[in-house]
Amino acid sequence: MTNSSAPASLLKTLAVEIALPTGVYYGLHSLGASVFLSLALSGVVPLARTLYQFAKDRTLNGLALVVLVTNVVGMLLTFVAGDARMMIAKDSIGSGITGLVILISAFGAQPIMTKALRPFLTHGKADHEGAWERLTGNRRFETVLRRASFVWGIGFMLESAARIVGAFTLPVETMVWLSTVLFIGSFALIMVVAGAMSAEAGEMVANEAKTDDRVLVAA
Repeated sequence: MTNSSAPASLLKTLAVEIALPTGVYYGLHSLGASVFLSLALSGVVPLARTLYQFAKDRTLNGLALVVLVTNVVGMLLTFVAGDARMMIAKDSIGSGITGLVILISAFGAQPIMTKALRPFLTHGKADHEGAWERLTGNRRFETVLRRASFVWGIGFMLESAARIVGAFTLPVETMVWLSTVLFIGSFALIMVVAGAMSAEAGEMVANEAKTDDRVLVAA
């Protein structure tokens, strides 16, 4: 994966899971569909994408599994409840659970976000990939990556809390777009902060790659 393909993949995910469902909601609602029906049908888009990826790859990492289970259970609960506010809160609860899982994993041997950060720090370069492998197990390197996971976990949980409060205190029509704004704004902020905190790990990878190059030249 190249340096440009990682952000492109991230933008594609945001477009499919955030922008498209929001467009479906407003389109259906403007045509006369109820708030509940519009929200229910818009939620099918991200759910279908998650199921498609699972059927295609036949593998799920910890984070993907949490998202899948949250979507399925959330859709079932909200269809049964028939509550438009619960429909909005469902996605917020999902990001909160995701944040909690990321945060818990940060205390383990394999923080979930480490794998997601790798293409951004190695830029898909062979020498950088090799440097990453050699740095794996380095205490300082692991600590920097772990801190970035803390930022993602705590950030998602705070964002979730804000959207849940809004879902039950603000008008539904307001929260449909405000929830999306809060998510995208929070996601961008978390990405910037986590990126700044993981910059040291990127420098370590680059320096390790240069050191290995010098050793090869000397040999």
